[in-house]
Amino acid sequence: MLRLMFLAALAGFSRASDVIGDHSLALVEFFAPWCGHCKRLAPEYEVAATRLKGMVALAKVDCTVNSNICSKYGVSGYPTLKLFRDGEESGPYDGPRTADGIVSLLKKQAGPASVELKAEADLLKFIESPDAGVVGFFADDKSTAHAEFQKAANALRDNYRFGHTNSEELLKSNDVEAEGVVLFRPKRLSNKFEDSSVKYGGDEFTSNKIKKFIQDNIFGICPHMTDDNKDQLRGKDLLVAYYDVDYEKNPKGSNYWRNRVMKVAKKFLDDGKKLNFAVANRNTFNHEVSEFGLDGGSSEIPVVALRTAKGDKYAMSEEFTRDGAALERFLDDYFDGKLKKYLKSEPIPENNDGPVKVIVAENFDSIVNDDSKDVLIEFYAPWCGHCKSLEPKFKELGEKLADDPNIVIAKMDATANDVPSPYEVSGFPTMYFAPAGSKTSPKKYEGGREVSDFINYLKREATNPLVVEEEEAKKKKKKKSEL
Repeated sequence: MLRLMFLAALAGFSRASDVIGDHSLALVEFFAPWCGHCKRLAPEYEVAATRLKGMVALAKVDCTVNSNICSKYGVSGYPTLKLFRDGEESGPYDGPRTADGIVSLLKKQAGPASVELKAEADLLKFIESPDAGVVGFFADDKSTAHAEFQKAANALRDNYRFGHTNSEELLKSNDVEAEGVVLFRPKRLSNKFEDSSVKYGGDEFTSNKIKKFIQDNIFGICPHMTDDNKDQLRGKDLLVAYYDVDYEKNPKGSNYWRNRVMKVAKKFLDDGKKLNFAVANRNTFNHEVSEFGLDGGSSEIPVVALRTAKGDKYAMSEEFTRDGAALERFLDDYFDGKLKKYLKSEPIPENNDGPVKVIVAENFDSIVNDDSKDVLIEFYAPWCGHCKSLEPKFKELGEKLADDPNIVIAKMDATANDVPSPYEVSGFPTMYFAPAGSKTSPKKYEGGREVSDFINYLKREATNPLVVEEEEAKKKKKKKSEL
């Protein structure tokens, strides 16, 4: 009944509907009944709606019935999720699509971006949280500095916690005269290598400068990476020590190894080396540990992996030592360029003479990046139905082009091998054309999946004229072999 009310109310969505207007925050899913991704999202969305009832409204719009509404809000794919505040669109929802993830993110979105802290007890409760928090101290709550702080809080509210106060008592106890911003790191992560709080040192308060201050300092030397903050930590050169991190059941043991990582990290950071560090629970991130070939062994002793912003991977093979010497040696070799990149790879095939060349991580360079050849490569998954349907067509394509010395038809199991940059694979099958002489700029193939579609594409894109074995030539060959 509740869902039907949402759908009915959203039929006149050019105005703020009664349902959405009744909530300061609402999440709306624009979907199509035939969409597979929508079907997978549906049960998670229902659970999240139940858990958020009374706090955040969750609604759905069937775009096959309400195409005018979906067109108005620029919906071009399904599902599309958008956030609305006070009946007005406030932006896309790009967060997790599990019930837990939706609930966690929307709870942060609900209510004000920054909570008011009126007394010392409020501040103590705020900084006791397991997550870092940022507090703005303002003698005048109508000052420009306060307004800029609120802008920064609104921009970063998805990821970080904010509070503000104009209490004279709190300004005095935190050594703030008129206005200031202080970042409080989680108490469970306190250590002797860095301060537990950091003051904004800028000479003017602008939202951009406050945001930069927060993003530069929020995590400190070595944060605890979790499912909630992993996206903020990734995308840069990052070393992670994976072990039995558990700050609820074993905070002392968790910090024992973290402090050893921090000691080494500080040494290299003080020497001007640029690298980010983190610790993470090995079981939670077991898939990442597997990606570096670090499976097995005790979860109590850390295993160490380093991934660069470009996607290059390095695994520490030596066992982590309590004095940190093994980690130091690993980092010395990394910064000296002596480490060999880790590649998850199947064995190179002993026989690779088929019409479709089998590519693994270890032979990718020698085949796909051969500058003298054009290569059309399919990245597939063994369980993918569309890939299985494509397989005979790709094989026929390879057979038709078997006599062309300048072109290679290839395939790679992207679940068993590392896919190198600049190839991006987020679904299966994904196909790329890597032209001769231009291997750093492969082109994603978006065309049809019939043999004729591939042939026509290659006739247009190939560096050299395509040599295609025609049907008549095949028939003649067959007759000769029968005689």
